[in-house]
Amino acid sequence: MTVHSDESQPISPIDPHRTRSEERAVTRAAGVVGFWTTLSRILGFVRDMVIAIFMGAGLGADAFFVAFRIPNLLRRLFAEGALSAAFVPTFVEVLQKDGRGKAEQLARVTSTAATIALAIVTILGIAFSPWLVKIIAPGFTESPEKFSLTVALNRIMFPYIFFISLVALASGVLNAVGYFGAPAASPIVLNLSMIFSVALCCSLFGIGPAHALSWGVFIAGVLQLALQVPFMEKARIRLRPDFSFGNPALKRIGRLFVPAAFSGAVYQVNVVVGTILASMLPVGSVSWLYYADRLVELPLGVFAIPLGTAVLPSMSRLAGTEDMEGFKRSLSYALRLTAFFIIPASVGLILLREPIIALLFQRGQFTHGDTQQTADALLWYTAGLWAFSGLKIATQSFFSLKDTSTPLWISIAAVAVNLIGGLLLMRPMRHGGLALATSLAAAFNVCTLYLILARRLGGNPAPDFLPSTMRISAASAIMGLFLVWARGLADWGLGLTAHTGLILVVCVGGGTLLFALAAYVLRCPELRGLLALLKGRTGPSRGIVH
Repeated sequence: MTVHSDESQPISPIDPHRTRSEERAVTRAAGVVGFWTTLSRILGFVRDMVIAIFMGAGLGADAFFVAFRIPNLLRRLFAEGALSAAFVPTFVEVLQKDGRGKAEQLARVTSTAATIALAIVTILGIAFSPWLVKIIAPGFTESPEKFSLTVALNRIMFPYIFFISLVALASGVLNAVGYFGAPAASPIVLNLSMIFSVALCCSLFGIGPAHALSWGVFIAGVLQLALQVPFMEKARIRLRPDFSFGNPALKRIGRLFVPAAFSGAVYQVNVVVGTILASMLPVGSVSWLYYADRLVELPLGVFAIPLGTAVLPSMSRLAGTEDMEGFKRSLSYALRLTAFFIIPASVGLILLREPIIALLFQRGQFTHGDTQQTADALLWYTAGLWAFSGLKIATQSFFSLKDTSTPLWISIAAVAVNLIGGLLLMRPMRHGGLALATSLAAAFNVCTLYLILARRLGGNPAPDFLPSTMRISAASAIMGLFLVWARGLADWGLGLTAHTGLILVVCVGGGTLLFALAAYVLRCPELRGLLALLKGRTGPSRGIVH
């Protein structure tokens, strides 16, 4: 997909677009976000390869991953979850109805209130780190060394939540006025900071890899916030202090914030539930789940999250003008485009899970046994990839309607499903059972939300979703047959060699090409729409909009 600069992609937040114009805007915005996210994910795998080399899946790795999980969860809850879900629809509404001046004032008041609240949360988090670690990893208390290391690392990284939440607020403002590139590029800074921190500190200063990585996270938060400043200036938005906390729009954001905090990050909450249970399993279980989760988040980050990010302002505009037919078409388009990428990605991850893990991580302290254990977790996480990606779109649909309470209650039920499933499956399947429980909880969540949304919108909002999915599944099955044959051409137990690397490139490249050809022959409308966009046509191809 062609990636344009932010300046060439402004999306008018004032005049409502027609449905086709909104779909083109969503696709282009998702392309910009997807490009930067793909680059970030590639660097993320380089980061994880470095972590695997220096720490493998032992005590230090378990301690770091748990310590990092706490600010990372809060980032998903407060930053990417609640702030985005509560702020963006309200900001767009004020922008449409009251003009840019009032919208900028809302941004200033919100950033001031967020700065004060985040400073308090950061201080409390550092002070109460031992109790947080006991909650997230109760099994670590049996090992004083592991517990004390986890607490120390968590205290170093906790201020990250302060900086990244302000980054999320700035990103919400930029996305609402049509700037998607800078916010999407922000995670690249985190990966580069962690890579250079562990590589330089361990080799030059003799600092342990876990501590080096933790300081890298802290530094990344500062740099990510600094990255947003010039782009906010370019958009002519200055977030200076404003203590007008009586602003009625700020109160609306506050009412939306708490339920959005939980429902928008239920996947991460369920992963944390898995971490809690995994801390009671043998050493390495937390790390195996972490590495598998990182691989699952590649297609989520490249396809589902960019689409969710791009579709929220679009659906908020349509809902704000009460264009519910346009809203349903936008939802259907996002679901079908997500399925077009996620279904073949799921087939590829399942069939190539061990080769991918072996080539990415199997070196240094990361053994072939770790590869097999991580592959087991990846299988069961990937089984729920369709649900994880669909959940992002479904949740954003409710947020754009300014309904955060419904996803909240369904999310609470989903966490209960995950907890019960994890307790039942962790003994016979160990960490693989925890991954499966997370997938089952996501499936319950997205199916329930979709049924409620269909009833609220007066019927199935995506009647063309099933026919499109059947075509995509058929094309993915053809690709899968090729992968079954091609993966047998190498001995993946050897890890990364010239031969195994070449065969994996053949598998990925050949599988992608074969899927695209099969989708073209089967007349998948999503492929035709993407090809039309690449050719610069004025609208999507026939069949992409019904």
